[in-house]
Amino acid sequence: MNHVGLTNRLRRVREDEAPVSGRILIIDDEDRILQFVARGLRSEGYEVDVCADPHEGLEVAQRGGYDLVILDLLMPTLPGITVLDRLIQRQPRQVVIVLSCLTDSRTKVQCFQLGADDYVAKPFSFHELLERVKVRIRSARTSTGPLEIGSLRVDLVRRQVQVGNQPVALTEREFLLLWELIQHPGRTVSKEHLLASVWGYKFDPGSNVIDVYVARLRQKLGPETIVTVRGEGYRLNAA
Repeated sequence: MNHVGLTNRLRRVREDEAPVSGRILIIDDEDRILQFVARGLRSEGYEVDVCADPHEGLEVAQRGGYDLVILDLLMPTLPGITVLDRLIQRQPRQVVIVLSCLTDSRTKVQCFQLGADDYVAKPFSFHELLERVKVRIRSARTSTGPLEIGSLRVDLVRRQVQVGNQPVALTEREFLLLWELIQHPGRTVSKEHLLASVWGYKFDPGSNVIDVYVARLRQKLGPETIVTVRGEGYRLNAA
């Protein structure tokens, strides 16, 4: 593909006056999403490239030079899951946040197994996406190994969890629930958010599925690992 032609098809969104906090590539075939996210990130000081064609987006991402790639999954001509797979094969250290309307746990786990660092479901809050962008870029710049939260040691690449020196086996749902809590350090996460993010369900006040899985995690990781905030939700105990 002609480099000049490819460059012309890339729409650069940049705020020259703002301090650049990182370089981000967004690959999504929805122009409304591209422009909405790009404008928001630009206002926060990021340099943003956007690409609506997954083939072009993959080619650009494989050249490297991005602190973060935000990737949609449902795109014509080339599925986002294929883009993710090929990108990580070429750039194994590339930080990727998947942004998709697919909310089933199987898809999320597959993305994590292929190397995605985070998964945000559409529709989404820009403020939440922004916080995840900050966390992912900061972690990539400062961390070279597993995360340590209190007595927990979580290897996001290998999907392994330890309490102290003892490995703990988690199911797919349990790991996704723990991962969702990790994404909100020091903050309470509502049952509504957890149900939507981990299970892809709308909130049902009569459902106790969150309570059941939190109980399982406490049994495996320790009773003090997850704190119940009455009337609000759950918080990961970082002590």
